[in-house]
Amino acid sequence: MELLKQRILQDGHATEDDVLKVDSFLNHQMDIDLLNEIGKEFRRRFAGEPVNKILTIEASGIGIAAIAAQHFGNVPVVFAKKTQSRNLDGELYTAKVKSFTKGKVYDIQVSKKFLGPEDCVLVLDDFLAKGQALQGLLQIVKESGARLAGCGIVIEKGFQEGGKLLREQGIRVESLAIISSISNGTVTFA
Repeated sequence: MELLKQRILQDGHATEDDVLKVDSFLNHQMDIDLLNEIGKEFRRRFAGEPVNKILTIEASGIGIAAIAAQHFGNVPVVFAKKTQSRNLDGELYTAKVKSFTKGKVYDIQVSKKFLGPEDCVLVLDDFLAKGQALQGLLQIVKESGARLAGCGIVIEKGFQEGGKLLREQGIRVESLAIISSISNGTVTFA
């Protein structure tokens, strides 16, 4: 997605340690017009899928998923929570997820009342690096008996193994911008 790539080059900040900061437009402050275009692109890429739920993980995926949901006919967005909450009641799907950026393991949770065998789920997230968050979300989709439409990723770090591992498992991964390297503060796209 050319618009996204240009925005990454213009407003993103790459650090020496393979971190790309896009907090000025994607995952802290959000550019709603850009998110709307991202949502349209995910709809175009998954046009043949009967998506009736979008699943993401808190927190950065929520805004992306909520805007994308409008392009799928205002389907519900379900997000996996990273912390225990008194608001979560009843039976839960759970999975362990290690955060690449935080270096922390979370027990993510989704209420069983929101996902089931009648659902066709599109998983969306802002970044794909090592694939841990997606693996956890995919485990929850599998446990629920729902059908997986695929995974939509805004920015994939193609130089890390997450995307490759998921694709080798036969999972459809659609990334809007794939970065082949971050070197000396410079981003190169695949």
